[in-house]
This record gives sequence, C-alpha cells and structure tokens, in this order.
Amino acid sequence: MRRSWRSTGSPFLTTVGLLAVWEAASRLGAVSPFLLPAPSAVVVELVRQAPLLLPHLGATLLSGLGGFLVGVFLGVGLALVLDAFPRLRASLYPLLVISQTIPIIFLYPLFLIWFGYGLTSKLMVVVLVCFFPVIVSLLDGLASVDPELLDLFTSMRAGWWYTFWLVRFPSALPSLFSGLTVSATYSIMGAVIGEWLGAPRGLGVYMLRAYKTFSTARVFAAILVVVVASLVVVYLVKLASCLAMPWRARRDTVTGPSRNAGDLTHMRSVP
Repeated sequence: MRRSWRSTGSPFLTTVGLLAVWEAASRLGAVSPFLLPAPSAVVVELVRQAPLLLPHLGATLLSGLGGFLVGVFLGVGLALVLDAFPRLRASLYPLLVISQTIPIIFLYPLFLIWFGYGLTSKLMVVVLVCFFPVIVSLLDGLASVDPELLDLFTSMRAGWWYTFWLVRFPSALPSLFSGLTVSATYSIMGAVIGEWLGAPRGLGVYMLRAYKTFSTARVFAAILVVVVASLVVVYLVKLASCLAMPWRARRDTVTGPSRNAGDLTHMRSVP
C-alpha cells in the first residue's frame, strides 16, 4: 500500500501543488496572463475550442499511432535480423546511430519532396524517431540473457529456433517494452513536429495558428491535449507489457518493480 501511494499519490500531490501555485501567481498578477494564463483559463479555452480541436487531434493520433506501429514493426524486424547476423550488425549499426544525429528539421523537406504534402511525410517523421529505441532495447535485451539458461538449453540439445523463442526472446521482453515506452512518448511529439514543419491539419497546425494570433491560452490547451494523448499511448504500452509478461506483472504487484532485465526465471512460478 505504501509503495502504491508513493508511486501515485506523491506525483499527484506535487502536480496539484504546482498548479495551485501557477493559478495563484496568475490570479494575483505576479505573472501576466498574456504570457502565462491561469490553468483554469486554459481549461475554459480547451472546452470552448473542443469542437475545433477534435479534428486536429484525430489527424495527430492517426499519424502518431500509425508511425509508432510502423516504427515498432521495423525496429523489431531489423533488430532480429541484426542479432542473427553479427557481421551485418557491425556494418549497419553505426549507420543507424548516424541517422539519429540528423535533425528532423533537415530531413523533413526531403520527405515533402519524396512523399508529398500529406500523411506519409508525417508518418516518416514518427517512424524515424520511434524505431531506434526499439532496435537498441531489443538488441540489448537479446544480448543480456542469463548464460545459465542458455547452457541449460544447449545441454538439452535445443536448436537455435527453439532456444530463441523459449529463452532469448522472453528474456528480452522487459528491455523491449522499455524501448517501446520511450518510443510511445516520442510518437505524438514526432507527429506534432511534422505538423509544425508542414501539414494541412493536426495539433501542431492548431498551435501555429494560435501562436500567430497570440492566443497563449489556446497554445496551452493544445499542449494539454498533446500531454494527455501521449500519456494514453504510454498507458497502452504498459497494458500490453502486462499482457505479454503476466509473470512480471504478478511479481511486481507483490514485490514492486524489478530493475533486472532478465525475468525469465519468474515464468516458472506462474501456474
């Protein structure tokens, strides 16, 4: 109970306290409402703009979730290929790292030329920011399998395929879902960045229009929607991790989250 309170109650109280200070500072004139509107004013503007925000939210979710799923598919597939072929990994991995050092703002004009002014360009931005954490986390997870388990399956003369699906991949799941959580936080943000750089609709487009009209409350309202959407995506990833690793979820309920990547041994305690 205490651990549950520390993990949920403390952040909640901290957030409420910060919002209260923010509200008081704005109401008492410590800061200009034009520069930093009160949270209550942001909520009022959010409710007022809801009919206009919903279509933009739908466009952002379409590109964000679509790019996230494509990025996960590509990341997992490429990680499995690189793990199976070490020489190919030595050749391609540095190129993957280099791809993450190039700012998105430099690549997006090329995406517009190649894919046009539409959904595909935004999807490419999200894919680019989402696939790399998946590759890194899965490769690290596959490389950190308990050697004793591998020796056990080797002594049983288990084949590569059998060992991979019963030992290596389940052991890598905690690391993989850590990467998926990181990618989930990037997905909506990547979609918004793509909309800033050029898109017909989306929360990024809404923010730019609010910025050009100096409507600070509307900018904050859009930011609030982005935060909530990102948290929902992260929650869905956490839910998927509980479904994919029931032994870990059951163990964490009793003892709290583990910091170890290899949790395959806990599978044996699950009836």
